[in-house]
Amino acid sequence: MSHNLTLAQNHAFDLARTLMVPVILFQTEDEFGVMVSSEYDGDDDAIVHDYDPWEIMDS
Repeated sequence: MSHNLTLAQNHAFDLARTLMVPVILFQTEDEFGVMVSSEYDGDDDAIVHDYDPWEIMDS
């Protein structure tokens, strides 16, 4: 499962930087998903991490 998480984290990071919008990495059961933060209306407990491209660029 850690391989799937690492892959999802990499995609979320790249997506945030490419689109220059915050994205959410979330988990439902054994699956991970990534979507634009402003469109996420799921359970807050399902959020693994949020990626803000402006914070990423400052690091």
